[in-house]
Parts: sequence; structure tokens; C-alpha cells
Amino acid sequence: MAVALSSCTSLSSVLFSTVKFRYSLRQRPILASFHPQRVSASSKSNRQKDKKQQLGQSKDERGNVVEPQTASSKSFGIQRKNKDFMFDSKDQQVEPSDLQDSAFLNAVVKVYCTHTAPDYSLPWQKQRQFTSTGSAFMIGDRKLLTNAHCVEHDTQVKVKKRGDDSKYVAKVLARGVDCDIALLSVESEEFWRDVEPLRFGRLPHLQDSVTVVGYPLGGDTISVTKGVVSRIEVTSYAHGSSDLLGIQIDAAINPGNSGGPAFNAQGECIGVAFQVFRSEEAENIGYVIPTTVVSHFLTDYEKNGRYTGFPCLGVLIQKLENPVLREWLQVQSNEGVLVRRVEPTSDANNVLKEGDVIVSFDDVRVGCEGTVPFRSNERIAFHFLISQKFSGDTAELGIIRAGTLMKAKVVLNSRVHLVPYHIDEGQPSYLIIAGLVFTPLSEPLIEEECEDSIGLKLLARARYSLAKFKGEQIVILSQVLANEVNIGYEDMGNQQVVKFNGTRIKNIHHLAHLIDSCEDRYLRFEFEDSYVAVLEREATAAASSSILRDYGIPTERSSDLSKPYVDTLDGDQPADQEFGDSPVSNFEIGADGLLWA
Repeated sequence: MAVALSSCTSLSSVLFSTVKFRYSLRQRPILASFHPQRVSASSKSNRQKDKKQQLGQSKDERGNVVEPQTASSKSFGIQRKNKDFMFDSKDQQVEPSDLQDSAFLNAVVKVYCTHTAPDYSLPWQKQRQFTSTGSAFMIGDRKLLTNAHCVEHDTQVKVKKRGDDSKYVAKVLARGVDCDIALLSVESEEFWRDVEPLRFGRLPHLQDSVTVVGYPLGGDTISVTKGVVSRIEVTSYAHGSSDLLGIQIDAAINPGNSGGPAFNAQGECIGVAFQVFRSEEAENIGYVIPTTVVSHFLTDYEKNGRYTGFPCLGVLIQKLENPVLREWLQVQSNEGVLVRRVEPTSDANNVLKEGDVIVSFDDVRVGCEGTVPFRSNERIAFHFLISQKFSGDTAELGIIRAGTLMKAKVVLNSRVHLVPYHIDEGQPSYLIIAGLVFTPLSEPLIEEECEDSIGLKLLARARYSLAKFKGEQIVILSQVLANEVNIGYEDMGNQQVVKFNGTRIKNIHHLAHLIDSCEDRYLRFEFEDSYVAVLEREATAAASSSILRDYGIPTERSSDLSKPYVDTLDGDQPADQEFGDSPVSNFEIGADGLLWA
């Protein structure tokens, strides 16, 4: 299940959903998990609770790429067929049978999770805990697979087998936020007795039958729903704010189904149920994470001992359907995509330039619609090729620059978000100086504070600005805890701090370092729009203990800021933070043909 957070907006076309979800420019699917109990934990009087979440659709673009060349892990019951890179279950073929057979159903378990999410508005404390239920299933090597949103911010995870009255404690080994997959383990020998793990099948075709198994709301026993595969394309993943291959089905997926397996007619698992799209204009649209994405997750975990994530190329591309535009760019053939922007933190920034045309990726030709061949008579979004790579892999690009065709190699790495969609570990960073509370801007904080209170300028930076270096953050004054030292500054909440004593801020750790090493009489904070706050250093230090005591705050800074600051950057941050002209999102944007890769 996903952690349910309040939203300040709602869409009439999206039905009520208890899910956590990050901002996007388009409607997106909702996560299919169930909250039997949820109590909001906001201690701010203006926080809105239990609203409909603004979620979105899958892309309109369909594409085609060569069948995924996915490395896979035998220990988890996945094998690769070298000839066509399809999943091959020859050695562990499951004979066709009725899915009501308990041999299949016994591998599907119910997940009970207690969540304790951070309070991003009051970053020194946690929100009140709540519970959720979802589904999971057994794979090889005594592991379980479920959705990442089912165990987000977990304090305790338990699982229960079909027909068993005991719950077993589970441990989260790895969490893939971008692909919405989590790997669990259970130490109890009793739990693994008389059960067999599920086997993975190949990527299905259109109209193949599919059966979804899990523990949705409406009862406590296992549930089975059937349908067909209605579409396979690069899909918007609601929880991870990412674009990965997805299987669209018309079988019913309801809250609680998240993390449960989807089977083909041969009894092989073809993916993990994770989200649905609900609208007045659409019916029976559910989504399954395919085994290609699952294999990538498991292989990544095996190779690195942890999950490192899907890489990106780091460019904003535009379709080249217009023949006059292709002629102006000196592109002779009906192919290629235009590079409009390059992320400063990506390796592509050292290779590509604005105005380049990417015509191939590892010798796979890229069409003018931003698609590549996929199986027979199908095309899929160009981004799919990138998602088959691992962080640190190299890709060879075919580029047309000023009419000249050339080859270039680019190292693919995970995207560096200036404003993160998730806080992966622990509490958000914070720093309190004389009642001034500083914290990095993040999407969870925007959700809690609501967009109206954040302000258009900060929202524009969150949506449109790119990180200029790894580790860059937008540090804001989130609120002012009133006391005699900061008189006159009480209404300065949600302002971006730009400089401290004339030095431009790189991130919150840098700000803490500058304050700790300051020997001046005054502490001068410069904010956007020329706001200035000045405090006397000695008075600030003397007031700290009383402020913490009065507001019940354990420490003046988060534990990560107590570590020594190491500046790994060459030079200082650029003087001006420039806005880009296109939203910073992994998702395709409207009809103008722009998308991040």
C-alpha cells in the first residue's frame, strides 16, 4: 500500500483514492492498495486531510522497441533466452492448470504494514502511524515480491499465508521507488514449509488471458479476477514518477491487490499488479509491472547488493514529425528526435548539444515520433531502450549535428532531482537557527503545505529548474517559531534562502557549515525577492536551548547535518538560478511532443 497523504486539489474524473503520489503535469493512475485504518498526523491547523489525489493517465504514445535485452537472475526463478531476449521458462515450465489449484494460490500472501511517515512540515517529528494491507508472492531464494508503495515508511511488516492464522514478521531488503517494487524476506522456517515459489513467464501479447490474484478489500480471503492484456507500452508509474514498460489489462484491480501476481494461461507469473486508472470516461484499466522490469530490479539488487535504480539519458527531446523542421535541421531521413535541453548533471552534457538530433541508440533506429521497433508490427517509446540499461552502462548514440552524422558514447546514470519526489531514508533534513526552520524543498513538503502556501515562484523552481550539480538543493525557510530573537520575521515562511553572509547556498549541509564556521557578529540570511533577515550571533546561540524547550524539539538539526561538511564541488554555485522552459518531469507532456529521456 501507499502512504496516504492529503492533497490540496482534486479531479472529478479521478475516483477517491488513499494513495501517496507525487506531483505530475497530467492525470496519472492511482495505486491499488487498501488502508483499513488511517489517521492523519498533521499538527498544523491549516493542513487539509483525506482529499482526492490528483493522479494521471498512461501516455498517449505507443511505441515499439526491440524485445528487451534483460539480464536476469536464476536464483529468483528468471532465465534469459539468448536468441530473442525473451524470458524462457523451459527448465521450470509450469503445466497449464486451473489457477484455483492451491499450488499457485499458496504462494500469494497478504501483507500487513504499519507506516510512520515523516512530517515534512515539522521535520523533527513523525506523523501518527497508520496501517495498510496489500499482497505479495513468493519467488526463488526464499524471497517475496511486493510493491514499494505497500511498504513505504514501514515500521513493521507482517505477512500471512493463505489458510494460516499466523502472521510472520518480514524484512524489507530492497525498495525500488521508481519501479514500485520491493523485495522482502521472512526468517521463519515455518513460513516456507510446504510452499513453492512462483515462476516468471515471458512478456505477454495483446489479448492474452491474464489472472490477477491478491487480497483486495471486500473480504479477508484470496481473490481471483480475470481479463485480457489490452495494451503494452511505456507507462507512467504513479508511485515512482517514472516511465517504464507496463502491461494494461482489463481484469479488476482493487485496493489491496497491490503487490499481487498476474498469471498467464500457463500458470506463469507475468508481472505485479500495482495501479489502476479510474475516470468517468474510462473503465477497467489496470496496470501490471511486467517481468522485464522485475528482472531488472532483481539483477540490479544481485549485482550491487542494493537497488541503484533505472538510469536516464538526461535530455529533453522533441519529435521531428514536421518535414520543414527536419529540413532545417538537415536531417535527410524521416527519423530522429531533437535535443532541446540537456541536464547539467548528466554525462550527456559532455557529449550532446542543444539542436543535436538523435537518430539511433545502440544501433536501433529512432523514429521521428520518438519511438523504436518493438516485437512484430509494434513500436514503443524511445525511453524503453534506456530503461533496459543499468546505472553506469554506456550507450552509443547516432547523432546528426549541423547535417553531419557522428557517433558518441554516453554513460547512463540515475537522474539527479533538484526537488526530490521521495525522501528515501529517515527524516527530512532540517536546521533551526533562533526559531528559523530551514529545510530542503521536496515534493512531499509541497503536498503537505499545499501549493497555495508554497507560492508560485517556488513552485516554478520545483517544476522547471534543473540541478546544476549533484547535491544541489533548494533550501527554504519553511516556518518561523516566534520568540524574542526573531521579532519581525514571523511571516517569512516558505521563502528560499539564497545566500548566507554573502555566500551562495549550495544545500542545507552547506548552510549548516557556513553558520557553524561563522565568526561575524551578525548572521545575515538573504532570500528571494531581496528579503533579508539578520540575527545577532551571540543572542542566537543563547536563545537556542529555550526555543527547543518551548516547542518540544529534541535537537536543533537533523542527525545528517552533524557530520562534517565535505565540499566536493569545484568552484561556487552559479550566481543566478535560471528557469528552464519545460517542466522537469519524466512524463510526456501534452501535444507538443516533448518528453524526458
